[in-house]
Amino acid sequence: MTFAIGRGAAIAAFVVTFGHGAAAQESTNNVAQLTDWSVFTDGDPKECWGVSAPKESTAQKDGSPVQVSRSDILLFVTYRTGGSAGEVSFTGGYPFAEGSTVSMTIGDQKFDLFTDGEWAWPASPEADATLLAAMRGGQEATLVAVSARGNETTDRFSLRGFTAANEEALKQCQ
Repeated sequence: MTFAIGRGAAIAAFVVTFGHGAAAQESTNNVAQLTDWSVFTDGDPKECWGVSAPKESTAQKDGSPVQVSRSDILLFVTYRTGGSAGEVSFTGGYPFAEGSTVSMTIGDQKFDLFTDGEWAWPASPEADATLLAAMRGGQEATLVAVSARGNETTDRFSLRGFTAANEEALKQCQ
């Protein structure tokens, strides 16, 4: 599953850059900070991605708020050298319920992302293209998912800077 392996490098880069103030100066693959989105490059073959953390995260079980422990919660768009189309992915910081989907809402548009372990993404390149268009035109993305433990989480991501980050990631991988 090369998709998840590549994303692991993205999480490491994001945490090194934003997780610790002093470490941010040491990152070598953060190529841009565009409002609420950052752009990174890494690897051979080269991958380029825009990434953002949520502005707000909540969890509930059986309709009542609960405290949950989660690792990094990140929304990505990824490109690879050779002119690949953008791929949207989301990691919720926990294993998703088996067979579940993640609901992503942008404005009045709703998208379903299929899950595998801690990752979720659109089902096809066409679904990616539709989702990317909505993200470019949107203000906020809300993702609702269910963990393997039955907790429902809601994560709200700002899309401020997404279009510029998307364009920069694409440019870096051309």
